Amino acid sequence: MNVPDVDVVVVGGGIGGLGTALALTRSGRSVRVLEQAPAFGEVGAGLQMAPNATRLLRSWGLLDEVIGRGYLPRRLVMRDAVDGSELTHLDLADAQRRYGAPYVVIHRSDLHAVLLDACRAAGVDLVTDAAVTGVETGAGGATAVGTDRSDSGHLVVAADGLGSRLRGRLSDDEPVSSAYVAYRGAIPMSDLADTSELALDDVVVFVGPGCHLVQYPLRRGEMFNQVAVFRSPRALAGEADWGTPDELDAAFAGTCDRVRGALGHLWRDRWWRMFDREPIGRWADGRMVLTGDAAHPMLQYLAQGACQALEDADELAGQLDKTGGDWDRAVAGYAEVRTARTARVQRTARRWGELWHCDGLFRDTRNALLRDRDPLDYRHVDWLYAS
Repeated sequence: MNVPDVDVVVVGGGIGGLGTALALTRSGRSVRVLEQAPAFGEVGAGLQMAPNATRLLRSWGLLDEVIGRGYLPRRLVMRDAVDGSELTHLDLADAQRRYGAPYVVIHRSDLHAVLLDACRAAGVDLVTDAAVTGVETGAGGATAVGTDRSDSGHLVVAADGLGSRLRGRLSDDEPVSSAYVAYRGAIPMSDLADTSELALDDVVVFVGPGCHLVQYPLRRGEMFNQVAVFRSPRALAGEADWGTPDELDAAFAGTCDRVRGALGHLWRDRWWRMFDREPIGRWADGRMVLTGDAAHPMLQYLAQGACQALEDADELAGQLDKTGGDWDRAVAGYAEVRTARTARVQRTARRWGELWHCDGLFRDTRNALLRDRDPLDYRHVDWLYAS
C-alpha cells in the first residue's frame, strides 16, 4: 500500500463520524472526514444526552457549549398515555450527583454544529461531495474508494449510518423494521397558545398501547420538542405505504386529551420509520472498522444512539493510546469492548419498547410496579449511565 494520506479516514460526517474524528485528533492522529453530501449538516429534532455521553463531552472541552445551546431538564417523567397519570420519575439533579455529569437535551443540529466547529478548530480535514463506494484493505492500512477520489490511511472508520454500505464487508444483514413510525415537531415556545398543562422543565414520556409521546424543551427553553411514535397496522400487514397521518390519528385516538392535543403541533408532511439491526460480533475487516449506527443502530427507547456513538469514538482513541499506536491491537481491543456493550443497549432498547407499548393486564402490572418504584432506585440505569 502507498504511504497513507492521513492516519485515519472517517467515512460519514454525522454525529458519530465527527465525534470519532475529534476524539482521534485530540489523541494526536491526523484525520480526514469524507461526507457524501454537498455540505455538513444534520436533520431531525431533539436529542437526549445522558451522563455517559456528557462526561465525554466535558473531557473534550465541549460540555459548556452543549449546555449553552441545549437545556438542563429537571426530571425524566413517565406517564400513562391513556389516563395521563404519573407512573414514575428520575430526579436529574440527584442523577447528576450520582453519575458526575448532567443530563442535557439539545437539538440534533446544534450538537452537530458544536462537533463540526470543534473538528475545524482541531484541524480535521473536512471534505464534502465525497461519496465512498468501497474500501480496499492491505498491509498496514486501508483506502476509502469513491467515484472520483481515493483516500488512504492507517485506518478507515465506517460511520455511514443505518444503511451502511461498508457494513456489507462484515455482514449480509439488513435493517430490521420495528413497524413503528415517528412524527416529530420542534416549534418556538411562543407558538404554543396554552402551556399551563405542559411540564416545561421536564422530559416527559407518555407510554400507551402501541404508541408513546415524548415532550421536552430545547434551545434554552425557547423551543418545544415533541415526538409521537406508534405501531403501524399497515406495516404489520406488509403494505408499502405505511405510517401515514391517518394512522397517526388512529393510533392515539384512545389517549388522554393532553396527548391528543399535542398531535396538532407535529410536522405531518414527513415521518421517520423506525429501524434497527441485530447486533453483530465482528466490526473490523483488516484496517476498516465500524462505528455509530453503521455498527449498532438501535431503537430510540433508551435515547442512546448518539451517546453510544460518542462512546465508540472515545474508546477507539483510548485504545490507540493504550496500545501505543498499535493499530491492529487497538482495533481488536475497541471491537471487543464495544460489541458487548452496544449489543446490550440494542437489546435492552427493544425490551423497553415492549414495556412502553404494552396493553391489558401487562399494562396494569407495569403501571403498578412503576408507581411503587422508589424515585432514587437506579438499579435499571446504573449499568448505562455510570459506565
